Amino acid sequence: MEDFQLASIIVSTVRNAPVLMFAALAGLFAERSGVVDIGLEGKILASAFASAAVAYTTQNPWYGILAGMGVSVALAMVQAFVSITQKGNQLVAGIAINIAMSGLTFVLAQFFFQQGGRTPDLRNARLFDVVLPGTAAVEHIPVIGWLYGHLIGGQSVLVYVAFLLLPVVHWVVYHSRFGLRLRACGENPHAADAAGVSVERTRYLAMFVAGVLCSFSGAYLTLVQSGFFLRDMSAGAGYLALTALVFGNWRPLHTVLGCLMFGLFGAIQIQLEGVDLPVVGRLPGSLIQAIPYIVTVVVLAGLMAKSVAPKAIGKPFVKSR
Repeated sequence: MEDFQLASIIVSTVRNAPVLMFAALAGLFAERSGVVDIGLEGKILASAFASAAVAYTTQNPWYGILAGMGVSVALAMVQAFVSITQKGNQLVAGIAINIAMSGLTFVLAQFFFQQGGRTPDLRNARLFDVVLPGTAAVEHIPVIGWLYGHLIGGQSVLVYVAFLLLPVVHWVVYHSRFGLRLRACGENPHAADAAGVSVERTRYLAMFVAGVLCSFSGAYLTLVQSGFFLRDMSAGAGYLALTALVFGNWRPLHTVLGCLMFGLFGAIQIQLEGVDLPVVGRLPGSLIQAIPYIVTVVVLAGLMAKSVAPKAIGKPFVKSR
């Protein structure tokens, strides 16, 4: 029984993490360029609704992913226009997107589907798990069958995309020309401008990439995890992703490890529901559900002072004359 629970926790961790990984890596691009992306939560919700609505209407999950991507990128460009071109307050812009999408997605879902602010079940329009070749042949082999069939295999395409993104993002940020310009704009935009780098263009491109990556978080919520859209179903995933970004000190590998940590606590939360623990007995459901958020507060309290953010983050760039 203990082995089964441990296996379930590991698999649940891998399946919980991609929502945070996509959003955190999206925030990494935005914030490395110097733009605070507190609007991750709103973009996740918007892309989740668009993905679910279009996938249900067309009965094609790939169209849903494209729709979610379009909506998320559009919001990212609005946020970029306010923050970069208009030199507006980046925190206010992000919070405005979060509040607007929390209400608008519910209203649109109610208007189009009349099901209390949710979409119908997607059923065959969901992204299903990938069964690797030879899974049946090794299924009964201890350890190997579980690793191959349920941990490495048996996952959605988006899970593989999330983990494959890590080396790609690391290379882009640290070993590409764009990555060098990205980090320069986030650390010293005036020096980057003096070197001939267009700070505004780099930041716009970073926000575009952030919009694309964030859309996968929303699509994963509806097309993989739940199979429908529900009001505020992101449940703070955008803020948890920002916490993972702080935990990872704005570095790809450490950020992903932070996402896996939150995924682990989410998996433990599921395992604890309805279980009688030694001494303390059965924990209240509300306390169990609060575990990831308690961990968030602890992480922020312990690491915020030690984390070193990009020096120009949150500061509008005004070109020197």
